[in-house]
Amino acid sequence: MIKPPFLPIVYVRGYAGTQSAVEDAVADPYMGFNIGATKFRQRWTGDIGRHIFESPLVRLMKDYDYKDVFVDGQESFDSRRLPARSVWIYRYYEPVSKDLAQGERPEIEDYARGLADFLQRLRAAMAGSTKRAQRGFKVYLVAHSMGGLVVRAYLQNIAPAMAAAGGDPVAADKVFTYATPHGGIDFRLIGNVPGFLQFHNVDNFNAKRMREYLAIRGRNKPVRALDGHFDAARFFCLIGTNSRDYRVLYGLSSAAVGPLSDGLVQIRNAYVENSPRAFVHRSHAGHYGIVNSEEGYQNLVRFFFGDVRVDGYLDIDTITLPDRVRREKESGKQVRASYHVEVVVRTQGANWDMHRRLVSEESAIFCDYATYVRGKKLVHLFSSFLSKKEIATRGKRTMGFALELGVLVPEYEVDGWLRADRHFAGGYIFRDKLNLQLAMDKQGVRMRYGWDSELPNEAAEQASLFKDEACWICELPVETHADPGIRARLRLKASQWK
Repeated sequence: MIKPPFLPIVYVRGYAGTQSAVEDAVADPYMGFNIGATKFRQRWTGDIGRHIFESPLVRLMKDYDYKDVFVDGQESFDSRRLPARSVWIYRYYEPVSKDLAQGERPEIEDYARGLADFLQRLRAAMAGSTKRAQRGFKVYLVAHSMGGLVVRAYLQNIAPAMAAAGGDPVAADKVFTYATPHGGIDFRLIGNVPGFLQFHNVDNFNAKRMREYLAIRGRNKPVRALDGHFDAARFFCLIGTNSRDYRVLYGLSSAAVGPLSDGLVQIRNAYVENSPRAFVHRSHAGHYGIVNSEEGYQNLVRFFFGDVRVDGYLDIDTITLPDRVRREKESGKQVRASYHVEVVVRTQGANWDMHRRLVSEESAIFCDYATYVRGKKLVHLFSSFLSKKEIATRGKRTMGFALELGVLVPEYEVDGWLRADRHFAGGYIFRDKLNLQLAMDKQGVRMRYGWDSELPNEAAEQASLFKDEACWICELPVETHADPGIRARLRLKASQWK
């Protein structure tokens, strides 16, 4: 029986907007999962160096011994030749190709039915003939852009219908989506993609149409809801934040969608409800695209094969005001302010970011005072997955990672007037880097920590942990003693991940 963590991986590509894009897609054996990138960065010496990312496919082959399934120019469904660690490409655009078929575009429900058939055939070839093996067979699903909507249409519409009719749909163990418009696509001037735009199935990104093929019942349920058909904790969403490097249509797409996006999908639309997610400074596609990125790959393999999930929250007790603004508030004037929280998560020994939200990149967490300070709502900072296999330092058993945390000083509004005097843009109420070493074994969880402001790049202090159900929780003070200042607690939750 094929067992986690190394299950077959099925990749579902994104939207091809033109017929020439369809032909290019079907001409590629791996539908883009084999495309890499070369990124230039400055070394500590001042020299410019290259970072070559070979592609998710090549890296899975090199790092985890995955194989493709092509034999003599065809996909092989010969059970004698199929390793458990195999990568499959769902080539759903082939019926749309004029070179290979009729060139007619079916509806997204048809793509989802095709995925169901593909997975059934895959199970028949790989799982063996016993009912137990058939029932236990699962796959990992990886999808880019509209491919994630095809996957959701399968999970939320087609698979439940098959089960209701007495069938046995293939189960997904985990799902990973890159830059999928789970909430549809919005443009700055017209809002959501109009439903009447049916040219090349553009209406697939209209919220009303999405409710149909995702089988979401009830107006109160958002289109980003999995609607109980899949465990949101096992559905990871990678969100791009670089709108400037998306050059489709000579940059017109990026201009139409606007900032706070990857150039095509806005941040607020790029995840499903209650899912773990990470933000990376990558565009929707292209040389700086989200799929062909080190950041994307590292999140993917840790989510699929990792050992520990860590979630970070900021619990704000109070944020104090500058003396002048405080006196105006005490005199009866109305003071309003919002705050930006920045966070960057890196693993030890790596030159890339697992998660990155910054004001300068239009992706910081926006926190209004009424909700997050007075209302005591926790600020969700990150969800990251760690892997014992990826420990950078030989001989160590601890998984090291670091958290950069910043809270920015806002502009204050007093009685409806913006008070910009004595305000310098970019000032921080709090800014520091927390270094962490985490170990998890049969004896439980141990964690060491250290702030850069006290001892740079060290984690020497033993953290006090308490257990809450299946999680181990650590709380660390986040305080400054100047005005404006902050008193808060950083809450880290660690749990085993399989």
